[in-house]
Amino acid sequence: MEPTAPHAPAAAAGRPAAAHPGQHPGQHAAQQPSSEVSTSPAQGWHVSHLFYRFDRARLASLSPEVRAEGIRLFCEALDPAGPLAPTRLQTWLVPGHKADFGVMAMDPSPLKVDDVHQRLLAGPLGQALEATYSFVGLTEVSEYVPTVEQFGERLIVEGETRDSPTWKAKVQGYAGREDHMRRARLEPELPPWPNACFYPMNKKRKVGENWFSLPFAERSRLMAEHGRTGMTFGGRVTQLITVSVGLDDWEWGVTLWARRPEFLKEIVYTMRFDEASARYAEFGPFYTGYISTPAEVLAHCHVA
Repeated sequence: MEPTAPHAPAAAAGRPAAAHPGQHPGQHAAQQPSSEVSTSPAQGWHVSHLFYRFDRARLASLSPEVRAEGIRLFCEALDPAGPLAPTRLQTWLVPGHKADFGVMAMDPSPLKVDDVHQRLLAGPLGQALEATYSFVGLTEVSEYVPTVEQFGERLIVEGETRDSPTWKAKVQGYAGREDHMRRARLEPELPPWPNACFYPMNKKRKVGENWFSLPFAERSRLMAEHGRTGMTFGGRVTQLITVSVGLDDWEWGVTLWARRPEFLKEIVYTMRFDEASARYAEFGPFYTGYISTPAEVLAHCHVA
């Protein structure tokens, strides 16, 4: 999606807007209060991906009493059913040197999401934790997900006859799924699958490969092709796309959950042949995860 500029006071071309009474020329007018001021999005949730590594030397310096209390508070901070937990909270074991574990948190309130990070650092184990990577964003419904009306028009372009029994059946079927699809993107459930990965991505803005200079119809066509490829992995892989345009260094974040680890490899490899990915996508670091309880993370990392 393209970010839009906030509305500015109208001014004649080439002249600054008139100052308010008592305001010196060149001073900015006071911002008018909005009728809706909130840190929660009008729809959807804040999402943070957080990754950490244990500092073994500092862990070794903790007394048994401090270590035991730290373990208790660590598990409490990452308990998805805890009284202070955000709406969705998940912990991953992360293999390799990038991190020891990761946390995914979602909630309408950004402060409730960030509180998970703050509680981890504030606990006794916090002095032995190194934050290695974070990514923040919002859930959204992609602009390329058609409305019922747009879906019906697309069918006509593809050769269907308006108001034919086939056209009506397809449109009614899509209408029945649309609300569920939008809710699943804005307020997603976490699938009960053990394998996951996260990576950030951009769309290119290079000469000859500028996604944002393409007409909407062309971008929509490319994303429809990309979506059809993804749907072939239904029942094996679930994905969540979060938007970070204006919020973080990359434009989108992609989270994948899979029934088996090889499905992660297969979907990423297969979808890279789609033109939307092969020609226009840039990818950041990948973080592989295996869904675990906080206690399992501590045991695997030889902390508890």
